[in-house]
This record gives sequence, C-alpha cells and structure tokens, in this order.
Amino acid sequence: MRLAMISEHASPLASLGGEDSGGQNVYVAELARRLGEMGHQVDIFTRRDSELLPAVVPFAQGVRVVNLPAGPARSVSKDELFPFMSEFRDAFYRFAREEIATYDLVHANFWMSGWVACEAKRDLGLPFAQTFHALGEIKRREQGANDTSPPERRAVELRILEEVDLILATCPAEVEELTTLYDADPSRLTVVPCGVDQRAFRPVDRVLARGALGLSDEPTVVYVGRIVARKGVDTLVEAFTLLPRRLDARLVIVGGEPGGSPEAARLSELADDLGISERVSFAGSRPQEDLRHYYGAADVAVSVPHYEPFGMTPLEAMACATPVVGARVGGIKTSVADGETGYLVPPRDPEALADRILRLLSDPPLRLRMGRAARRRIEEHYTWEHVATLAAAAFSEVAVAHAYKTA
Repeated sequence: MRLAMISEHASPLASLGGEDSGGQNVYVAELARRLGEMGHQVDIFTRRDSELLPAVVPFAQGVRVVNLPAGPARSVSKDELFPFMSEFRDAFYRFAREEIATYDLVHANFWMSGWVACEAKRDLGLPFAQTFHALGEIKRREQGANDTSPPERRAVELRILEEVDLILATCPAEVEELTTLYDADPSRLTVVPCGVDQRAFRPVDRVLARGALGLSDEPTVVYVGRIVARKGVDTLVEAFTLLPRRLDARLVIVGGEPGGSPEAARLSELADDLGISERVSFAGSRPQEDLRHYYGAADVAVSVPHYEPFGMTPLEAMACATPVVGARVGGIKTSVADGETGYLVPPRDPEALADRILRLLSDPPLRLRMGRAARRRIEEHYTWEHVATLAAAAFSEVAVAHAYKTA
C-alpha cells in the first residue's frame, strides 16, 4: 500500500519532552517505520516549523517526512494551528498531485489532521482512517476553563466521525468514550493499541544503571514524561511525603522543556514546601536512548495522569521489566494489569498512590515477579511489530473496499 500519514503538529523529527511533543510523535514515527519494514510506502505529512527543514526528509526504509508550509516556519502551540490548516491542506494537495502514483489511504492523526483528511476525501477521493490521540470532550471535561482548544474542535471531530472510513481507537476506554460522548458508529471502530520498541526499551542491570546515572542505592521511584499539570506529577510528589522516612526513598523526575518550565518550577517549589526537596531530583529532558537506564535504575515507575488517551511511558517501563503504578484512566487501565504487572490507583489520590508504592518498595520478590510479568505482557501485546500488523490489516480492508466501490 501507499499511505499518506498526516500528523500536523507531531513530527517524527521533533525532539521529545516538550509541551506538544510526546506520545503522538513516537506513535507516528514507530508505526510508519514498521509499516515501511513490511514493504508499504509511507509519506508522513507534518507542518514545517523551521526554515532549516528540507521539504522532504528520508526517514526510514520506505518512509519519508514531508514538511508542508502552513503558517510561520517556527514553533506554534498546537491549539493555535487550526487557522493554518487550509494552507496545510492545499500544500498536501499540491504534493499529492505531483506524485506519479496516488495514495491508497490517508491515516490522520489528531483532529486537525482529520479535518485535512475529510477535505481530501471530498476533493481527491481518498479514503481515510483516523487516530484521535485525544478527544476534545474529554479534555474539556477534565480541564474546564483551562482548556485552550479552539472552538471549532467539536464540530470537526463530529465531521470526522460522519465521514471517516475507520477509526483506530487505542484502547477500550476510547471506544466507550466515542460511542457514548460522540455517538460514533461501532462498526467503524477497531482497537489498535500504541506500542513500544522492545529492543530499545529492555531490562538492564539496576546497579550498573544507577552507577551510570550517578544515583545511590536508595529505593528509587521514577517518573518519565512531559511536565504538564494533567500528568499528575504533583500527586506523586505529595504521595512521597506519606512514605515512611525510614525508607529513605528517592524520586527522580525525567522530562520537561529544555531549560525548564513553569510546571517544573511549581513542582520543585512544592517539594521544597513539603520538606522533601532533598529526596526529589529533576533530571530534565533526556534523549530517548537514555530513558531505559532511568527505568532500569528504578524500583518502581509511576504514571498517574488526571486523564490519558493511552499512555506510552508505562509501556516503556514495563518493557524494561519495571513494575508500574498507574492511574486508572484511559489506556493505562488496560496496559497495566492490576496486581500482575503493577497496580492501578485512582487519579489525584496521593494516599492510594503512596500505599502501592510502599507495597512494592517493601517487597523485592514481588517487584521482581511483577517486572518479569510486565516484560512478558509487552512481548505478547504491545510490540510495534504487533501494532503495525493490526494497523496494516485495518488499512488494507479500507483500501480494498474503496477500490471495489470505485472500480
């Protein structure tokens, strides 16, 4: 198949850890890479956010990144991008028309890319599949007045649901949200989870990992991810004050904007106010290749967002054979097997979180057993090869059905 993968704000070329660069960037990059290895041709269309970026960048076997001009060639918050989507659409049309062979399918990622896919279906006759990555209604419910999504978002999401050929939901929770909040047609929904690179994220020797990172031998809890309010890192900091002092546990927070951010500063001040600043360290943004050492150095990994469409970092920790305490939200409540590969707790509940962290830190054989079970779960259900196989089968079904209808 020849696929046009649209991801307007989340480029596979971007550095991870910023406010708008995270799980979607990884998803697009890794899914495209595995589809290319399977023999498919994939062009990833994203917005050009730097004058230094070439129009077309070879990315992997069978995969190119196409940087389309749309708005200023600089970083722009994703919530301010919708006014530039008409320009993005027109640039996509120009590129598609210049190609000798047409695309069999468009795979849109996020709602603005879905708008472009709707337009391309109308104007170019291209079928499309959609991965939302996040839903506007959930964001509005969770953030209230702090939701900065543009007012057009809900109408666009409803249009996508009317015109899409297939939706790739990343977890059962998203299927429920789409059918109950948006009245989506269940026959056009299929579950294709996110994945993890099990070769890059793998078990490492804990003593060696701690030595490489300059960490001492105290019980260690790690958080890896973006430093934004909805990720619930403040809940984790508060939970640490409830752990017995005799444990002498350490919390390592990995992620954030280069140079820091207001949320990181708030968390640092919170740790200071709670009297645990000497037990909390901020590692800042780290390269992807360093992350397995942080997961491997930890006794427990924690991910307790207020809400989460899927949640990639719990998969990374599990692939490194580190048990996870995760919030019972979104995809985390499916990926983390409660009582087997870690524990699930309610979001915004420092007492429940502290209880489960303490349970794991107090029982080394339990940690070892859960860590091994976590790695097995990844190998069985969450490799990118498995995800790409599911996605390719879904894409092929749409492409074949479209070709039959238009023959």
